[in-house]
Amino acid sequence: MTNHALLDSSSHRELRVRVEPGAGLGDGVMATLTVPTEFRRVQGHFPILFRREAGQEQFFAVALFGFESGENLFLDGPRWDAGYRPLSLAIQPFLIGRSADDDTPGQVHVDLGHPRIAADGEGVRLFDASGLSTPFLEDIADKLGDLDEGYRESAAFFAALAEHDLLEPFTLEVTLDDGSVHSLVGFHIIDEAKLRSLDAAALGALHEAGHLMPIFMALASLAQIGPMIARKNGRRGG
Repeated sequence: MTNHALLDSSSHRELRVRVEPGAGLGDGVMATLTVPTEFRRVQGHFPILFRREAGQEQFFAVALFGFESGENLFLDGPRWDAGYRPLSLAIQPFLIGRSADDDTPGQVHVDLGHPRIAADGEGVRLFDASGLSTPFLEDIADKLGDLDEGYRESAAFFAALAEHDLLEPFTLEVTLDDGSVHSLVGFHIIDEAKLRSLDAAALGALHEAGHLMPIFMALASLAQIGPMIARKNGRRGG
């Protein structure tokens, strides 16, 4: 059960966080949220797909880790087997909190009910003996800021995709070496044919707004599906 609290050096002076990868620590997920400003870092490791919740119009982007619920092919026991860790995982168990006035600066909150909250002296400290932020907490604050800024800017990106009808449904059927079949449904990808058909003015507007690069990064990320299938075969073969 979540238990969010505003992080402060008085109440949480002795708080420690477990930083090692682990399925039981929040890493046992098939996909995680990513934002367009992060696509360049994500695309070399994970496929970037788009989806929306049932009954919702707004899309969001995810970095794909597996082909079935709870599967993370990049988690090898206590080891993260990829060169990058998406921000939405890297910041756990922290989050940005705001008042009802969304223009106010965000504050660092912590989910005290998260499994990464350490006990019995384990984990990494957030504050030193003097109550100052440790380098670990400062790094977390930077990552939170990057994720929050990217999320807030993503509305314009998805509005541009909708304006040009650049998302198409995506279904993938994966047949593994052992003959088993896994289907990936409910996702969207960039419609490359429609992107190619845009005129110079539309492409120029997308570029000027900063949307063209993340579109290309999302397309390039689809090359990671093949290596993921190989990982899946390796796990099944093992």
